[in-house]
Amino acid sequence: MSTCIFLLWLVSIPLSIHATPQPRGNYLLNCGASENAEEGPLTYIPDDNYISTGNKTSLNRTDILPRLQTLRFFPNENARKFCYTFPVIKEKKYLVKTIYFYGRFDGGIDPPIFDQMIDGTKWSVVNTTEDYASGGSSYYEAVVVAQNKFLSICLARNEHTVHGSSPFISSLEVYFLDDSVYNSTNFEKNVLVSVTRNSFGSEGDIISFPDDNFNRYWQPFKDENPFVSSQSSVSPRTFWNIPPQKAFSSALTTSRGKNLVLNWPPFLLPDGLYYVALYFQDNRNPSPYSWRVFDVYINGVKFYENLNVTDSGLSVVGAEWPLSGKTEITLIPNSGTPVGPLINAGELFQILSSGGKTVTRDVVAMEELREKLSNPPEDWAGDPCLPRQNSWTGVSCSKQAPFRIHSLDLTGFGLYGSLPASISNLTGLKHLLLGDNRFSGTIPDLSALKSLEILHLENNHFEGAVPSSLGQLPNLHEVFLQNNKLDGSNIPESLTKKGGVSVRLS
Repeated sequence: MSTCIFLLWLVSIPLSIHATPQPRGNYLLNCGASENAEEGPLTYIPDDNYISTGNKTSLNRTDILPRLQTLRFFPNENARKFCYTFPVIKEKKYLVKTIYFYGRFDGGIDPPIFDQMIDGTKWSVVNTTEDYASGGSSYYEAVVVAQNKFLSICLARNEHTVHGSSPFISSLEVYFLDDSVYNSTNFEKNVLVSVTRNSFGSEGDIISFPDDNFNRYWQPFKDENPFVSSQSSVSPRTFWNIPPQKAFSSALTTSRGKNLVLNWPPFLLPDGLYYVALYFQDNRNPSPYSWRVFDVYINGVKFYENLNVTDSGLSVVGAEWPLSGKTEITLIPNSGTPVGPLINAGELFQILSSGGKTVTRDVVAMEELREKLSNPPEDWAGDPCLPRQNSWTGVSCSKQAPFRIHSLDLTGFGLYGSLPASISNLTGLKHLLLGDNRFSGTIPDLSALKSLEILHLENNHFEGAVPSSLGQLPNLHEVFLQNNKLDGSNIPESLTKKGGVSVRLS
């Protein structure tokens, strides 16, 4: 898949914030910081409890938001990914926002370019060069449903990451979303990637929390069309997506009997499917005459017919709308409508196919192995198999769903720890290669590993008996156990008499 499918349009985040209440029940991280960052009502906490890798640094800047004054960066060029992990509610919906401000933390000139991902899905390429050159920071946003009890947001090097540069992050936010929000999306198969979100006809500041419960940014948008202010309020909770009331405070419009044409978004889109949400409210004082009817077209295709807009407001959604290149929205009034059409706000997301997930029993087994190691590989976080090019070090998996771990090769990693009994839950495992490490304890029962072909545990500190279950594995043909503290006088007969097996014990 070409990189353009992951394109996300970058927008500078506000450099100041107004005094308003603090959102609750969400994660707001001040990456690389040692103390909280207060921005008006918002408190961003240090990120140490959600990640175990990377280095911290500070920027010698006081002219930027407090949470942009520190960052965490990841210099290890051998690690496949660097992951934040958050406890979440399985099968519930979350909005994820990542914020980046380079600040030449590494003494370079241009910001590093790298990937970001959510669980097993590559989300986008992070390229903040243009925003940083104009003095701004950048944010990315996506909406996902948690597939497990933990949600991982990861960064990784890619082919554009220059040698000697490091992926970095300034701030990270995770918000729990109500079930109704973006509920027409099939989140079992897809992720929504934010392209733009605008309040039309507005000349004010970005709308965010507390006007928006989920701290979504609604950027002001004006063009050559006339604009009007609303004379009444809407109730956000009457809309599935719970837009902020302020998003309806202004609108783009035109004269009675005329079409309203809007080029939105004002940039070209890569070919793909998009989630389109448009918001409308009659701007006049509430009365029996506060209505207008019109049709909505997108690029000449009818999006909605006979839309009856009143002072109560309404929204229309296209859950999988094909777009490519320039986008033109046209509102055509019905004959007899006393006033021209209008539009208050819009949201646009690109629909990204989910990368899938590793089978849960394999994930649990690998996490338990990680817990038994005193020095696990730095990139052992997030999904063990996915994205495929960013699997855990030493882990190889099936190429198609269900994604199972087929090989675990940690030869010569200098690992200290023990082998948990749950390793036997990796029932798709063909190669278990743990030679030349410092594993200790006994070798657990491996009788469930019916697909296992090669077992290398040589040059460790395993002790006790060789499990008799090894002789019962139908596909096993190579067993290296030499240079351990095993009881060599008690080799299972089932193993010695098994034909076609190369066994090394001494």
